[in-house]
Order: sequence, then C-alpha cells, then structure tokens
Amino acid sequence: MEKHWDAYCGLSIVHFLAFPECQSGRGPILETITQIACDDFFSGIEVSRINDAQVRKQAAALLEQTHMKVDFGVHPVILGEKQNINSLDADERRRACATLESYLQQAAELRARRFVLLSGPDPGETKRSDATHALIESLHQIAEAAKSYGLSLVLETFDRTVDKRALIGPADEAAAVAATLRKSYPNFGLLYDMGHMVLLDEKPVPAMGRLKEYLVHVHVGNAVSVPGRPGYGDLHPRFGYPGSANDVPELVEFLNALFRVGYLSETNPSKRPAVGFEIRPQADETSAAILANLKRAWREAWPLVNAKSGQA
Repeated sequence: MEKHWDAYCGLSIVHFLAFPECQSGRGPILETITQIACDDFFSGIEVSRINDAQVRKQAAALLEQTHMKVDFGVHPVILGEKQNINSLDADERRRACATLESYLQQAAELRARRFVLLSGPDPGETKRSDATHALIESLHQIAEAAKSYGLSLVLETFDRTVDKRALIGPADEAAAVAATLRKSYPNFGLLYDMGHMVLLDEKPVPAMGRLKEYLVHVHVGNAVSVPGRPGYGDLHPRFGYPGSANDVPELVEFLNALFRVGYLSETNPSKRPAVGFEIRPQADETSAAILANLKRAWREAWPLVNAKSGQA
C-alpha cells in the first residue's frame, strides 16, 4: 500500500484493555488516557466508566483538546457485574437495561459518539430465539435512551462457545438483529472484532460481507483458540503471541477483507472509518510493550495491503 493509512482510516484503541487496571473505573485513568491522547498514532479512543466526576471532566477536556474521537464501551460493567440484557427473566432484564442506561450520562460527558455494548449469555439452542427477541427489545429501549444524549448504539459480536459465550454471536444472527434495529434507529451499528472472529471460527470476507451494511467499527487483535494453551479464550493477546492465531500475515488478510467489503475504500477516502486495536497485556507483560507491539505489527502489515475493493 503506497498511501498512508490516514487516507483510509483513523486508528483507535480500547483504553480499558490496553490498561486493564482502569477497568473498574478507578486507577491511573487520566494518566493513561493522556498517554494515548498525546500519541498521534491514534486518532480515537474507546473508554469506559470513570467513577470520579472530576477525573471524568479532566479526561473530557483533554480528549477535546487533542482532537480525539471518543467511543464509550460499557463492557466492563456488563461482564464484571453479569448484566444480561437478553435475560428471559423480565425483572433481571429491566435491571440490566437500567444499569447500562445509567452510564449514558458519563458517555455524553466524555463527548462520545457511540455507546458500545455486548449481548448477554447464550441460553442454548432451545431458548435462543426467545433470548434474541428479549435482546432486540432491550436494544430498542437503550437506543431510545441513547438518542436523547446524542449517542448511537453499537453492538459488538462475541464468541458463543469459548469464553464469553454470548448470544451474539455469529455474523448471520448479528446481521438479522441489526436489520431489525435499523428500521427504528438508522444509526444503530455493529462492531466486528478480529480476535472474536477466530473464536467464532469465521473468515473475514464471508463474515464482514454479511455484516457490511451494518458495520460501523472494527477491532484488530488476536486470540488463542486451542484449549490448554496460555492465553486461551478471549484475552486479546498481542500480535504473534505464542500459540495464538494472528500475526502480521493475518492482519494483512483482515485489512484486505476490509477493502474488499468496502469498509475501507480507495474511492471514498473522506469517509475515514475507525479501525481499533483491542489488545491486552498478558502475565508478565506491560502496557508499554503491547503498545509497541501493535504499532510495529501495523506498520509492517500496511505496505502489504492491497486496496482493491470488490463485492463480498
């Protein structure tokens, strides 16, 4: 690829995975956000809850000063507190929706554009249809609440059988949910993750070809899909982690797929969608080391990308 990636996309990073000590909403949040915001390799950041109102105010000011695009991911709340917005228990589902909606104000204070979440656990094949209907109902409710804050709602697909075991899930089912939500909320979208793709046993072109109409964000990263190996599951290790699925060749393949399905486009570079890094330090690794890893992997991969779009 001869042109710089800035001509096609902006790069973002999931702050609360790169710095997992911040997932609770406490810790060195301002310091680590500053580290990312002042690094012009990134044009966007994906943040989560910030418990201290003053820290939240300072973070918002910093992100505005540094011209960063902001998305808000409520994943630490959903996973840490086991909030299930597709529960078949109506009271549990209402409580989960209310909990997630309580973070819309934080997202707005941080000037986020999108409020990103994931579905609850998959209840199994016999109850999956009912759970999907419950999920759609919850997503309508949260999307309506988000609209009043100027936020669009984004659903991220996760693995169904390995680690998070989420309802959504495979690309076909994610697309069906998105099609239903789009009828009422045109800004509703899907986030597809390269690491989750491995755990779903999907391939980039078929999966994203199915999702392309609804795809508003993607993550690049890694996963270990072989049971018993270190890092197995949805732990988002660095590129080239021993025993893992993804390194530079797979990153090139994924980026080629993004061009092929039209998410990245040579004919419409002004669109500049986001490509986010979702990578987490593993045992005995530091955040600084995995940040260096992702930058080197990206810089090695980009010249090998073929920016030819096509039908998929």
